[in-house]
Amino acid sequence: MTNLEEFVEEINRFEAIISEWDESQRCVAVGLKRAIEALHKEALTRLIKSLKQESISALRQAADDEVVYAVLLYHDLVKPPLPPILQRIQAALEEVRPGLKSHNGDIELVAFKPPDTVEVKLIGTCSSCPASHLTLSQGVEQTIKNYCPEITNVVAVGDRPTVDNSHTGIISPFAPSITTAWVRIATVEQIPDLGIYATKVAGHSLILYRQGDRITCYRNACSHLASPLDTSKVENGIITCPTHGFQYQLDSGQCLTTDISLQSYPVQIKGDKVFVQFSR
Repeated sequence: MTNLEEFVEEINRFEAIISEWDESQRCVAVGLKRAIEALHKEALTRLIKSLKQESISALRQAADDEVVYAVLLYHDLVKPPLPPILQRIQAALEEVRPGLKSHNGDIELVAFKPPDTVEVKLIGTCSSCPASHLTLSQGVEQTIKNYCPEITNVVAVGDRPTVDNSHTGIISPFAPSITTAWVRIATVEQIPDLGIYATKVAGHSLILYRQGDRITCYRNACSHLASPLDTSKVENGIITCPTHGFQYQLDSGQCLTTDISLQSYPVQIKGDKVFVQFSR
């Protein structure tokens, strides 16, 4: 026998013979095989330790032999070669892609910047989702790092930078004028204490929550992917989106899952009547 294929062929021939034996005979053969393998692994482990101390180059040269490498690999004493990094990055993106597509989104690789940075682009609904940073950090980034431990930075890039001037207080002279109106929504009794009341008014789908004398009003839509919340479970003042499990404090609208709050509306109570303010 001169090559690996011949050794493997011989092993397969004996395994085929043993497979025809009865169970008790196979157990004896398997037990003997495991004992011999354990002895060989221990001997090889000690040999590798000695070679590492004496000559690491000699060890690497020995592992270049296909039979030596195959035996070391069989005993988990060497690691198999990794595919090219771009191939592993694409494999990671393929793993997360079905989840993104279920939300009408997708992802594409923009660039690999050696030695440790990957740039990706979220597309479709994922690009504008308020929880896109959560998708990136908990889904995409972790999966890429699982496939490519050498990657330490995963960056989401877009078509163009988004500038937020809301903090400046500057209002465009071309912006349309905004007026507000208070609309009667319900009576206090219609809203169950520590429960929600759902309604639609003037094209707005709403949920109202009452805690004693205090009432809050929110858009009937999860801030993640706008799933309706009116059938959601409410427990201890917390509402849980039935679609993806995002949770919100109903007294404040604050999200407990990430930093995207529910869209809220101002509320006034006059007598037993509940009014909500809308902009138009």
